[in-house]
Formats: sequence, structure tokens, C-alpha cells
Amino acid sequence: MSSRRKFIRQSAYTVLALSLAQQAAWAKGNTKYLTGLQLYSVREDMKRDPLGTLRALASMGYRHVEHANYVDRKFYGYTAVEFRKILDDLGMKMPSGHTVLKKEHFDDSRNDFTDAWKYTVEDAAYMGQQFVISPSMDAVLRKDYDALRRQMEVFNKAGELCRKHGMRFGYHNHDFEFSETLKGRTLYDIILKETDAKLVIQQLDTGNLYNGGANAADIVRLYPGRFASLHVKDEIAVAGAQEKYESTILGKGIVPLQDILKTILKSQPDAHLIIEQEAYQGKAPLQSMQENMQVMKQWGYA
Repeated sequence: MSSRRKFIRQSAYTVLALSLAQQAAWAKGNTKYLTGLQLYSVREDMKRDPLGTLRALASMGYRHVEHANYVDRKFYGYTAVEFRKILDDLGMKMPSGHTVLKKEHFDDSRNDFTDAWKYTVEDAAYMGQQFVISPSMDAVLRKDYDALRRQMEVFNKAGELCRKHGMRFGYHNHDFEFSETLKGRTLYDIILKETDAKLVIQQLDTGNLYNGGANAADIVRLYPGRFASLHVKDEIAVAGAQEKYESTILGKGIVPLQDILKTILKSQPDAHLIIEQEAYQGKAPLQSMQENMQVMKQWGYA
């Protein structure tokens, strides 16, 4: 058996074991919700001192993180083996991560993914991820209806590849999916209607969509059962800025987060709740993350 095939099989066994252990913990009532943090929220801190930043987050009560930095098979400069040990030593897990699935990751001539994307999936499996999430898509794919539909076929194939490793593929929205249309349909409607819900999960960013003219509560009602993961994000209006809204401390903005969480968790009780904040209104990012964790505890989600 080749080393790659052996690695794939071992990774799949690892993810399955982690999934079964998590299900057992939920069944015993030890973990009611999977609440974590998107590390982009503390991106500058992670750039300067990833170890110190993760230690600080662990001391705040964060047990799950979602990465936003995977380059040359390294997470924040560490190999998968090194980064997993760091998280394990801190009592943390990484159930999902963000890596853009680019047009060049799929070779049309071979009808197969490139090694770069296959390694992305393999390393995610080693980390124990449940979801491999693309946080955006190439701009060229957003301008052509047929090209976008073909990319949704690639999304489904990515879901099939992830399933072989015991994971699922996902897509995370920004704002353009709700403001841009092709043939009278919003991009988000095309994305959801042209992907297989069994293969491709949606990570709804409850804040980003407001700059696209959408409302998070309306989207949740329009596409029930499609959100296995959330970016729990609040928004405030910003006068004179290029974008009308920017993120803020949970519960301080316009997003009806508690209603959204109740609605989604009613049908998807195992949905991941991933806190994200990208603007801080003068506060230090780590201070904001501490406040966000306290809010989630007050709401009963951490």
C-alpha cells in the first residue's frame, strides 16, 4: 500500500474516532454545543505570536478554533503534525478550517483535483476536521452563469473527496452572493440549489450578508436545514465608510442572533457555532474575543 493511501486510511479512521467520541460526549450531556472561534478574528495576534495567542484563547475558555491560514501544507507556519500537537496540548480541537477552493485546484483535462487540493483535504483530515470550508470563490466564476454552475459541480466533487476522509466540504458566504445576480437569480440561490446538501454544507456568516442587502433571519427561513455551521457575527452601521456595516461585539449590533441560533439549532442541534469579529471599535482583538465568549456563556451556548 502506498504511503499516501495509508495516510488517507489512517486519517479517515482518526476523524471517525473523533466524531464518535464527540457524539458520545453530546449524548452524555458533557458538550451541548460546539462553540469556537474563527482565528481570523485575531489574525494580527496569530501572525505575531500564534502560540501565545492560542494559550490566551484557551485561558478564556475557547476549546474549538477554525483556521484561516493554510499555506504550503502549514497552519500558521506549522506542519499538521506540529499544529495538532499544539492544539492537543492546550486541550483544543479544530473542527473546521478555511482554504479557498480555487479554479486551478481542479484539472478539467483529468477530471480530478490537483495534488495541492488533495493535500489540503488530507491535512484537514489529520487535524480532525469535520468540515473543509472554502471562504470565497474566484471573481471570474461570479460573472458567468455556466461557469458558476460548473463550479458547483466541482463543489459536489469536493464533497465526495471529503466524504472519503470522513469529512464534508462547505462554503462560507460574504456579501456578494446576495447582491449579485445571474439570469435573475442571486448567486446564493444558485450555490444552494446547484449543490448536493449531503455533500456540501453552508457556513452562514450572519453578519457579512448585511452589506449585500440581505437579512440573516430571512436567509435562515428561506433555506431551512442547510446550515451545519455558522459564523456567529454581529454588525453595526458605520457612517461614511465604504461598507455600510462592520462587525462588533456579539449582542451590540443589529443582527437578531439569539433568534437565529434558536431557529437553526432547533432543526440542526449539532451545528457549529463559530464566533467571528473583524472590526473592534478601538478595543484589542483578544479583549473583544473574551467579551464574545462571555456573551455566548450568558446566552447558554458555551
